[in-house]
Amino acid sequence: MVDGLQYAVLYGLFLSFVAIGPIFFLLLEISITKGFRSALAFDLGAIFADIIFIIFAYYSTSGLIEKIKDDPNLIIFGGLILCAYGVISYIKTSKSFRKIVREHYSVDTRKNLFGLFVKGFFLNFINFGVLAGWIVAIATASKITGDTKYGLFIFITTILVTLLVMDISKIMLAKKLKSKMTPRFIFKAKKWVSIIIIVFGIIMIIKGGYSRIL
Repeated sequence: MVDGLQYAVLYGLFLSFVAIGPIFFLLLEISITKGFRSALAFDLGAIFADIIFIIFAYYSTSGLIEKIKDDPNLIIFGGLILCAYGVISYIKTSKSFRKIVREHYSVDTRKNLFGLFVKGFFLNFINFGVLAGWIVAIATASKITGDTKYGLFIFITTILVTLLVMDISKIMLAKKLKSKMTPRFIFKAKKWVSIIIIVFGIIMIIKGGYSRIL
């Protein structure tokens, strides 16, 4: 069991630092622009999407999982959603410099925590690569724990806790950097995050299109 927990922590660290996607960049952006509570709400939404994927991967048949995770139409759809979100976010950011200045110097700004939770959930849920990652995690956990439900639960829970701890560390670090960042820097950073999301969306569309050709 101890060895299994070590593997779970390592897998959680791998997902936290290596498997970087749009959620990572948005988490840092929200940490800087809206603060700890807002970023935590966003992160919990993303983790809730992870939990949905885990439940789905565990209770579904392996054939159905393989079909869904590699379905090019779903990959293209997810890419289109990411592109649309990135474009809308870029346009809104381009028109919101004054709002960014107010939020930067404001002592207490209103934060829609539930809206951020939903955003985190939605943006993670449309990324079917996350589903593939959890399929690998469950397969690994089954081998290490002997396919026992208790061992599998502890393994997956350890991964989720590791992800949450690492994300909170990122949030706190980004929040400390806020005082050293000007509104113009934040403005440019938000635009770059939008562009990065669009790029991830385009990559997903290309990947899905390539899979359809094959």
